[in-house]
Amino acid sequence: MNSRVLALLAATAASAIYGVNHTIAKDLMPTIIEPYGFIVLRVGGAAVLFWAISIFYPSEKIDKKDWPRIIACACFGMVINMLMFFKGLSLSTPINSSVVITLSPVLLLILSALFLKERITLRKAIGICMGLAGALVLILFGLKIQPNAPNIPLGNLLFIINATSYSIYLIIVKPLVSKYSSITLMKLFFLFAIVINLPIGFTEFKAVDWFNLPFDAIWKLAFVVIGTTFLTYLFNIYALKQLSPSTIGAFIYLQPVLAVLFAVLLGADTLTPIRIVAAVLIFLGVYLSSRKPKRRKNLST
Repeated sequence: MNSRVLALLAATAASAIYGVNHTIAKDLMPTIIEPYGFIVLRVGGAAVLFWAISIFYPSEKIDKKDWPRIIACACFGMVINMLMFFKGLSLSTPINSSVVITLSPVLLLILSALFLKERITLRKAIGICMGLAGALVLILFGLKIQPNAPNIPLGNLLFIINATSYSIYLIIVKPLVSKYSSITLMKLFFLFAIVINLPIGFTEFKAVDWFNLPFDAIWKLAFVVIGTTFLTYLFNIYALKQLSPSTIGAFIYLQPVLAVLFAVLLGADTLTPIRIVAAVLIFLGVYLSSRKPKRRKNLST
């Protein structure tokens, strides 16, 4: 199996975990843990995991000129991004978060063109539009609104900030990916993320009754730390070694599809014809956006 196929599988796996996370994380807030306290748990748990496995990898020396970019990656990818998403999720609904997050590929396409000089091909633009159309059809016509959303407009605004922040992270982390291993980058990003997030969320983190948590809450918290944080960031940064940021962004469109499949398997929702049409649009959009153009053969003799 070649490295590009592995990168596509990694991006798909990350989207699958994110798709399930919309519902699981919402179930925990605010009854079990408040959003900012949740972020402290996420970055703290992920940092421990990345530093633990880094023992088995050779250490790498970081160039002085790269430290500002590393700190910026931590700020946009593990601080602003996470704080805005979880606070927004506590105020709005998983459905709304899925709607707004589909803006990320569009933002990535624009930012990639501006900062990475990435060419926006007609095929990629069509793929982005098809994915966006499919995601919106699926969400707007297929899912029910949940009641526990105290401030939907503010929550949706925070989702937009979240999508923008994560898009910036994917852009600025790209030069580092070619220089350092994924483990080295992740352990440094999350170390800085702890330092920045701890003062913000420590009070909410401390308020959790950790010794009396029910098993249902424990496994969901573990899923968010190990799956949604540790594995997804590892998968995405691995995928970035082979794929462009805008291609990674296109995989966000898989999240609503996988979220619906998860709900159907649990018996919490049903599969309808309109959802099947939306799923086809989304998968075609991801395919067109991620398909590598064929190189023209040199016909000279």
